[in-house]
Amino acid sequence: MRIISLNAWGGSLHEALIDYVREADADVLCLQEVLRGPDPRSGWSIYRDAGLELPQRANLFAEISAALPGHDGFFCPTSRGTLFDGDTAIVAEFGLATFVRKSHSVIAQAMNFVHGSFSAGGWGEHPRPRNAHCIRLFSHGNASAITIAHMHGLRDPAGKGDTPARTEQALALVGLIERVWPGDEGLVVCGDFNVLPDSATFKILARLGLSDLVTGNGLVDTRTSYYLKQGRFADYMLVTPEVKLARFEVVEAPEVSDHRALLLDVV
Repeated sequence: MRIISLNAWGGSLHEALIDYVREADADVLCLQEVLRGPDPRSGWSIYRDAGLELPQRANLFAEISAALPGHDGFFCPTSRGTLFDGDTAIVAEFGLATFVRKSHSVIAQAMNFVHGSFSAGGWGEHPRPRNAHCIRLFSHGNASAITIAHMHGLRDPAGKGDTPARTEQALALVGLIERVWPGDEGLVVCGDFNVLPDSATFKILARLGLSDLVTGNGLVDTRTSYYLKQGRFADYMLVTPEVKLARFEVVEAPEVSDHRALLLDVV
């Protein structure tokens, strides 16, 4: 089973992103920063916030769904706000997306907020709402089940250091996982956590027996050349000892976002 986690950056590198998710052949694709609009014809739009303008695909979820016809897609919104096509406002939702190959059976799942609550009237104040999605799959090829969760951690303008909100976020993630994971099978937890490697988040997740593959392999960079700031950590992938690894990679090429994809092959 191949599991990939990636912050999709709203589809800013759209063509490269679509090509990658089609060719990477993931069984489970965990995406953060995905948009879904009510108009399937929506294409490029602009996200504007405090002087920042960023190109976005207003219906990225539908575009990735079309690129992966052999997968079931699950969209988990955190907020509903406005993008712009010139002066024309476009309504869209922002959140997580999980794609699962249809040959696997989704036998349990849960989604909930790990920070804040759904913002229906705009993107929300910083730090904005964040959620997590947890699924339990039955692999018919292996006749076994595995639980996979991913999260987009809150962004704090003050930085990625620990805060009470981030501690509560980690506790909420553990609580969500415990609703789905039976505790006696493999567990994978991944995503853009927006924390530093020494964060208390990892001590909290360690209570479930999880250890991080990024820092555990001495890797120091999960960002691409499109990310120009200091501090190259953001994305993590953690596993319990029951998960038998065939391969783990922080993907350097192609660059399809300002984040690198994390790729895990499980025996």
